[in-house]
Amino acid sequence: MTEAESEKQPDAPRTYDASSIQVLEGLEAVRKRPGMYIWNTSFEGLHHLIWEVLDNSIDECMAGHAKEIEVVLHEDGSCSVTDDGRGIPTEMHKSENMPALELVMTKLHAGGKFDRDSYKVSGGLHGVGVSVVNALSTLLTVTVDRNGKTYEMAFSRGHKTGEMRLLGDTTRRGTRVRFFPDATIFDTVEFDWDTVAKRCRELAYLLGRRGLSLKLRSELLQREQVYHFPEGIAAFVSNVTANKELVHKDVIHIRQEDVPNPLAPDGEKGPLYAVEVALQYTSEYVENVFCFANNINTVEGGSHLSGFRSALTRTFNTYAKKEKLLKDSDKVPTGDDFREGLVAVINVSVPEPQFGGQTKSKLGNREVQSIVESVVAKHLEIYFEENPATAKAIFKKGLEAQRAREAARKARDLARRKSTLASGNLPKKLADCMWTDADRCELFLVEGDSAGGTAKMGRQPEFQAILPLRGKILNVEKARLDKMLAHNEIQAIISALGTGIGLEEFDLSKLRYAKVIIMTDADVDGSHIRTLLLTFFFRHMRELIERGHVYIAEPPLFRVKHKGKERYLANEEEKNEAVLSIIVDNSKLLDRKSGREFSGPDLERLNQVLGRLEKRIGRAVPIWSTVRAEDFLQRFTIDGVLPHAALVVHRKPRWSRDVAGMEQLRLQLSAELGREAKIYTGPDSLVPRDDADATAVTFQHADELAEMLEDLRALGVADGFELPSEDALDVIPRFQVANTKKSRDVLSLLRVRPTLVEFGSDHSAGGAEVQRYKGLGEMNAEQLFDTAMNPDTRSLKRVRLEDAVTADLIFSVLMGTGVEQRREFIERHALEVTNLDI
Repeated sequence: MTEAESEKQPDAPRTYDASSIQVLEGLEAVRKRPGMYIWNTSFEGLHHLIWEVLDNSIDECMAGHAKEIEVVLHEDGSCSVTDDGRGIPTEMHKSENMPALELVMTKLHAGGKFDRDSYKVSGGLHGVGVSVVNALSTLLTVTVDRNGKTYEMAFSRGHKTGEMRLLGDTTRRGTRVRFFPDATIFDTVEFDWDTVAKRCRELAYLLGRRGLSLKLRSELLQREQVYHFPEGIAAFVSNVTANKELVHKDVIHIRQEDVPNPLAPDGEKGPLYAVEVALQYTSEYVENVFCFANNINTVEGGSHLSGFRSALTRTFNTYAKKEKLLKDSDKVPTGDDFREGLVAVINVSVPEPQFGGQTKSKLGNREVQSIVESVVAKHLEIYFEENPATAKAIFKKGLEAQRAREAARKARDLARRKSTLASGNLPKKLADCMWTDADRCELFLVEGDSAGGTAKMGRQPEFQAILPLRGKILNVEKARLDKMLAHNEIQAIISALGTGIGLEEFDLSKLRYAKVIIMTDADVDGSHIRTLLLTFFFRHMRELIERGHVYIAEPPLFRVKHKGKERYLANEEEKNEAVLSIIVDNSKLLDRKSGREFSGPDLERLNQVLGRLEKRIGRAVPIWSTVRAEDFLQRFTIDGVLPHAALVVHRKPRWSRDVAGMEQLRLQLSAELGREAKIYTGPDSLVPRDDADATAVTFQHADELAEMLEDLRALGVADGFELPSEDALDVIPRFQVANTKKSRDVLSLLRVRPTLVEFGSDHSAGGAEVQRYKGLGEMNAEQLFDTAMNPDTRSLKRVRLEDAVTADLIFSVLMGTGVEQRREFIERHALEVTNLDI
């Protein structure tokens, strides 16, 4: 890894005690208008509570006082954040006459972030921080280890429930905050692992060079992940480019601290800034730059991005002129050309950041642009002098991009002359809508001319437009802009949307439809076409996704008809429930062991419990574990409880009642082998399955499943999962499913519902007529409108971009040129598939 850097460890502040805490105002308005302090009161706002608590711990790390942070999503719905920093001060605050801990938790804008000697740089939400979390929590407890003592204080909805307590002596230090979000404030109070993991991963990259190790743990999922990247943002870039073809091998890493403000008045040093940049070029055609300011993801960029881009263009052009890399016939590449294929991470530390809006999506500090431009240009010039081969390879990439851009311009001009992309001229096959108000209009991108014709007949022409697409569109992941613009279907999409394409022309304000709806068949080809369209939007019109304009239609997969009544159902699960409701009434289940017969309300109750169990067991016992679900469930009868983990040796599980017991099982196996046992832990395991001595698996939802088994015990069939041994002869199945027209023996309770579904889907056995729709063209116009296009009855999924890094990685692997990476991805995740349509 190559670096060009100048760094200095942050100066230790003078003190961090009660006198460091400054107060600006109280908490009264937070519960009345929470949206003023967090994004909203739905999913994003809920997780913002974690970010605010986490920011305080991160500030300790940035100040050089913390190395380890743990975030725990507890089974009871609470979240805790623990660090090994200095601990929130607990001394009495002189002017407020209360412990500093209480002050920080109950007063808005009370904290050390307003005291420059305590924190040089802070990432918290303008300092409102943890007091807002307190105001929006039904219960919040803070435990502080400081100066050899442990203190604790509890709060509820912003008010203390008691005085600060001294719990005893301690040798550790740090702060632990645990809070329960208030369900009367938030639409949802369930934290999402992937959302929290994304933020933890970002922070671990950004502060990896400061030694941060960040652990995330979920008690409910029984899942744990440690994020530790000593190479910092250089590792971030390497992760993004891992599955891409590289223009140069090394990540260019620039870092400089203690940078003065060039706009400060003469003679005044002012606060100091820090700039860190990592970049690498790939052979791809799009730019991927991730911007951070004080560890906050500024997704809309800002002055630091502008400075970086200016430095890049200026440095490359200066180097090209100096080295005479341009021929007389060559046009000078633009900044866009030099950013083609670029992957970069920018992180700046700004003493007094100005963010665009409360959500911190854009950095507004004017001085940061010149600071970043100066630092990046200086270090890039040094790097190019020391690494001329890399500099020339990158410049050659930019020159090729300029030539391709010129070819694309000619292709665009040619297409315009043919009236395909001309302003105001729409594709001939577009059935446009009557209204011109974009906010009320919808465009359906429909697979095939046949389905397109049906959609045109069934639509509401006032606000619904139809664009049929013939065949599979071009995979833009593998195509340059000029080739893409020559593709007829892509031309039609660009023309219909009206926004233009690319950095030079894309204008969201010209979008002709507020909803762009992808409507394809429910088969493999339809899924492929949908993926190709999403690849196009992600790579060339990403803002459509970011602003929530792209949707996926969910036309029904099934039509269930019984006794003259029809129902259209979106998925397999809905279809199963529909046919079960039909067949259960005239079916029975015989338990040969007890002689009991289940029918009517008893069978319905048993069916409901088995339905709940069915939804959980697939996640609880993953396919890759090789553990049979029946063997796992039968442990409830044998041991009285369900195991939480197992070590599978030669396909035979060694059960453990808790996850901690797995270590003892591992040590036991190592002793048997006379060496360290090699353990396979799933698709992302560092030990390949073929090299492993055993497989370790933890069972999610074990406690929840145990409650369902208690319900089955009340019905007398909790032991109904025992399977005969593989060498057993003349086995008599324990259960029989039957109705007046059909019967079948089944070995286990897990086979009862699938058998009932089969009966319910068989018209000759007293069930319903079930039709599965593979193509949109199989429906008539009225059916298609009622089920997929009518705003009152349809189901749409909005496409959201929550993790651009992961999305970029998946598009590169699945749609790019790397066959080997794609093969590895499919092999790794094949066993996670639960409903394969072949």
